[in-house]
Amino acid sequence: MKLTDEEFARIVKYIKDTYGINLIQKRLLIEGRLSFTVSSMGFCNFTDYFDEVLKNTNSERYNQLISKLTTNHTYFMRENDHFDFIMNVVLPHIEQTVKDHDARIWSAGCSFGNEPYNLAMCIDEYFGDRRKDWDLKVLATDISPRALLTAKQGVYKASDLTDIPERWLQNYFTKEDDERYRVSDKIRSQVVFKYLNLMEDFKHKKPFDLILCRNVMIYFDAKTRDTLVEKFYDVTKPDGYFLIGHAEHISKDSKYKALKPSIFIKE
Repeated sequence: MKLTDEEFARIVKYIKDTYGINLIQKRLLIEGRLSFTVSSMGFCNFTDYFDEVLKNTNSERYNQLISKLTTNHTYFMRENDHFDFIMNVVLPHIEQTVKDHDARIWSAGCSFGNEPYNLAMCIDEYFGDRRKDWDLKVLATDISPRALLTAKQGVYKASDLTDIPERWLQNYFTKEDDERYRVSDKIRSQVVFKYLNLMEDFKHKKPFDLILCRNVMIYFDAKTRDTLVEKFYDVTKPDGYFLIGHAEHISKDSKYKALKPSIFIKE
């Protein structure tokens, strides 16, 4: 099933206006991911499908549409130097400066949960027995309800864990069967998953010591990206850190100071 020019323009505009994601170069992707769904639901064209699904943004059909059109690709230890930086710089900084032991870390665009669970493992290993003295849960947000549901379950294929250090595999995972592992209750309890559309206003009770928004803004145009970075800056604690993906960049006019190409600080 092929998209007409009008149908393509309609869905591209909707996703851009609602979620900030630019699909203008993704016509074949949209057709490939939606054609079977459209036909299996009994629709003869995309227009009737969009009319039906977009009229109820709280439906399972709508969640299915958004999940198919948003890229949820992630893996454990992605861009591993970031986790080295967090272990060697960010967490020591937090321990030395957060006097009330109430710190805030946010994984924005958490997808299937690999990143926030990685962060929780870093925190547990760094603090060890001192962990019990800290209020340091990881906030993990995404726009895909289906991705969040998978993330909360914390079950991953064995092939997903090939880059996990052996000590972490032993300490932080339990074997479900020959093919699957589950993140331990200890680590899962340290991550709070919530739905959040980054295009909407977000306010938090306290600013964040660390925000990660990695490989999310690569799908945004420059204006959308600049606006979002400014919003992140406003909820970052002074001397707090902001990390983006290696393939991404932010404007030189950003208020953040660059420490490395993908690592920034709010002075």
